[in-house]
Amino acid sequence: MKLGLSTYSLYRAIDKKELTVTEAIRWIADNGGEHVEIVPIGYDLTDNPGLIEDIRKTADQAGLDISGYAVGANFVQATPEAYELEIEKTMRQVDIARDLGVKRMRHDVASRPIPETSIRQFEADLPRLVEACRRIADYAAQFDIVTSVENHGFYLQASDRVLRLVHEVDRANFKTTLDIGNFLCVDEDPVSAVSNNIPFASMVHLKDFYRRPSYRNPGEGWFKSTHGNFLRGAIVGQGDIDMPEVIRVLKASGYDGYLSVEFEGMEDPRTGSRIAMDNVRRLWQEAAV
Repeated sequence: MKLGLSTYSLYRAIDKKELTVTEAIRWIADNGGEHVEIVPIGYDLTDNPGLIEDIRKTADQAGLDISGYAVGANFVQATPEAYELEIEKTMRQVDIARDLGVKRMRHDVASRPIPETSIRQFEADLPRLVEACRRIADYAAQFDIVTSVENHGFYLQASDRVLRLVHEVDRANFKTTLDIGNFLCVDEDPVSAVSNNIPFASMVHLKDFYRRPSYRNPGEGWFKSTHGNFLRGAIVGQGDIDMPEVIRVLKASGYDGYLSVEFEGMEDPRTGSRIAMDNVRRLWQEAAV
């Protein structure tokens, strides 16, 4: 197991120009991280080979693996032309993953407004999603890159929908980036969902949330799950997810890949990220299997 951080965890500091992405990479190494996951929010790698090279050199000098590259995509498009354009755009992101030297790339797959996220709509959209993911995975295979879908964005967030897509795509290099916290966004128990999906994970994101029921509005700073419950980002290990049990399940499964902390709390991102990595390291050591 290698513990590290997604640059997404520090995006508020990057966006405010308090850190550059290369400074963020050095910060991760200085605070005990063993890898960095590149998520281009607050900076842009498209048509920016100089920054790609700077990231590679900085990670190498800091002794960090670049564990993965994560980008957006949405293959639910109104026209065939827009659909093809989205696939082509995502293939260009595969090229960036190659240039970064990574072997794992997460791309989003589909997004719809919550009223349009029924299982009937999902099944209707599924053939187009499968085709897009197959084409991108096949393109990535020539670079020995594993592509993946994250349980993310409400529409494709439940563990059974992720599994349905992975099985239908049926490519050895198409898996899931398993975000243990995101299952709460569709009101699914994270422990059970992790157990369902860990055999198919190429990467694990560790995230935590505070959760309050729909009839207890806690005010500013919270968002709603698909069933109206309230969620707010927390430091990993301090929220309402049974993090010791989630980590025990991960460890017992034999997963020995990258654990990438994602911090979405209201605290300073450096403080929240540092404490989160410390908590995960301790919980992993304490987990009995």
